[in-house]
Amino acid sequence: MEIRRFKMGDEAALFHVYFTAIHEVAIRNYTQEQVNAWAPPEVDQKMWAQLVQKIQPFVAVLKGVIVGYADVQASGYIDHFFVSGHYPRQGIGTQLMARIHEEAEFLKLTELTSNVSKTAEPFFALHGFSVLERRSEVLHGVTLQNARMRKALA
Repeated sequence: MEIRRFKMGDEAALFHVYFTAIHEVAIRNYTQEQVNAWAPPEVDQKMWAQLVQKIQPFVAVLKGVIVGYADVQASGYIDHFFVSGHYPRQGIGTQLMARIHEEAEFLKLTELTSNVSKTAEPFFALHGFSVLERRSEVLHGVTLQNARMRKALA
């Protein structure tokens, strides 16, 4: 597997990763109404492209297929961290997390933070993050629960 920087043209594949991660994996912890609000089937592709171009994620590629992506901002905030619902439990998330930690070291960050879904919380905890607070967010009129998590870095 290769972990590389985002390239123009990755946008549609990243949306597929995002959509399948939520609709095929997060559905275990959220209702259909919640996953539809979180990742609507119909999305403005131009707005999506602007979002991923802005966050500049790392992209996981397996045998020529984009299977995951994650970003870390200069503040240490991880905005997106998703592995395709078609490739769960294959070490993709662990490799993306390792790449984020490498970038954090390069940026001399003292902490990493993220708003993490109920589905991703055990994974983040396994990688040294702890819950700061439990939260509820409203997306398209639907309430979803998540946790604000933090990891102090050496």
